[in-house]
Amino acid sequence: MAEAKAADGTKLYYERTGAGAPVLLVMGLGMNATGWWRTIPVLAEGLEVIAFDNRGAGRSDVPDGPYTADLMADDAMAVLDAAGIEKAHLYGISLGGMIAQDIVVRHPDRVDRLVLGATTPGGPEHVAADADVLKVLGARGTFTAELAAWVSVPINYARRTREQAGQRIAEDIQRRLRYPITGKGYGGQLEVAMSWALGTGASAIAAPTLVVHGDEDVLVPPENGRLLADLIPGATLRLWPGAAHLYPTDEPGADRAILEFLIA
Repeated sequence: MAEAKAADGTKLYYERTGAGAPVLLVMGLGMNATGWWRTIPVLAEGLEVIAFDNRGAGRSDVPDGPYTADLMADDAMAVLDAAGIEKAHLYGISLGGMIAQDIVVRHPDRVDRLVLGATTPGGPEHVAADADVLKVLGARGTFTAELAAWVSVPINYARRTREQAGQRIAEDIQRRLRYPITGKGYGGQLEVAMSWALGTGASAIAAPTLVVHGDEDVLVPPENGRLLADLIPGATLRLWPGAAHLYPTDEPGADRAILEFLIA
């Protein structure tokens, strides 16, 4: 457990484990490093894994907004700096994938290999979620943390997991609720996600890239993963059947496939 400090003084919690080439994990909307609890042990079999809580979430500070993608990307760079790491693999999921795109476009020299999970380049070609999903997304910041977690289950997890592996969902939520996000922090992060619009700018990404998506993702529909893979030169798309937005829980094989890509 350690602490980095952003340029504006925001304190950022991070942790590191494993040995090998470093990989920085960037989490999505409303969640913190505990959301990687399934992924970290797998990646740590061959890598040094650094995970942190974005501003507004978990054990990091919750400063006033507005938050921006550039600001949150600079936070991630502050974590690498504090950890003494010049260059790392980068893996972002959902909002974290948007932040990761911002990082690799603005700081290409800091990124080795790139994994973009359940995310989108945004812009005019972005395929939006259905209106009822977006309504829940916008309202979540007004719910208690526990209610928000359970209301989001049909959005985050695939049908197979909901019907046959409910215990895996309960395990995720138990960890998520250790450090619940505040309404202010959620609102600041949501603004970043809803305004993200890199669009065709993703074609500037030169890092070897793996795009990962669940084919049942209703929050960031899989068409967005296909779009990213088409835009990024040489990118590989891995579309997991029977998996949704939080595909590491729906499909345990995803983490191992990501490890194999990063240590290739």
